[in-house]
Amino acid sequence: MPGLLGKKIGMTSVFSADGKNVPCTVIEAGPCVVTQVKTVETDGYEAVQLGFQEKKEKNTTKQMMGHFKKAGVTPKRHLAEFKNFETQLNLGDTVNVELFNDAAFVDVIGTSKGKGFQGVVKRHHFGGVGQQTHGQHNRGRKPGSIGACSYPAKVFKGMRMAGQMGGNRVTVQNLQILKVIAEHNLLLVKGSVPGCKNSIVLIEK
Repeated sequence: MPGLLGKKIGMTSVFSADGKNVPCTVIEAGPCVVTQVKTVETDGYEAVQLGFQEKKEKNTTKQMMGHFKKAGVTPKRHLAEFKNFETQLNLGDTVNVELFNDAAFVDVIGTSKGKGFQGVVKRHHFGGVGQQTHGQHNRGRKPGSIGACSYPAKVFKGMRMAGQMGGNRVTVQNLQILKVIAEHNLLLVKGSVPGCKNSIVLIEK
């Protein structure tokens, strides 16, 4: 799907035409520069590689500097591939938030906030042990039995237990576009998107 790289600015709220207060997320969508055009003949598939945010040359490897010089652009910090653009794009072309002028909904892909090691109550919404009497004074937030018995004498894979929470690639689909502010490359979408402030997200039509 065609799309852009962007940065999550934060959340706010706007009033709709009928006077409702709608929560929304502000995303800085682009501008992105075409750093590579992949074709079936050379790469086996068609795609366009976009670069987002400037990067210092001293922090860029020689291999990547050669890649950017071939495209005739300055080094970029983030790269991503998108497919099926309506117009033909060439090396060095700029794609900005005006790509979404005719779109009503977008999918946003980001990395969720890391929560560290969490128990089953927070991670999987367990209810915990019900009663706190009859000797049960220290197991209020424990998972309880994990299912091992005489046969099979093991715990099944995929059992919901305590562990690392967050930091995953998350896709939120069909977010409504509330407003496109082209002069500032801003995109307002209804609801929340994964990630913290200033995190990088992928926006797809």
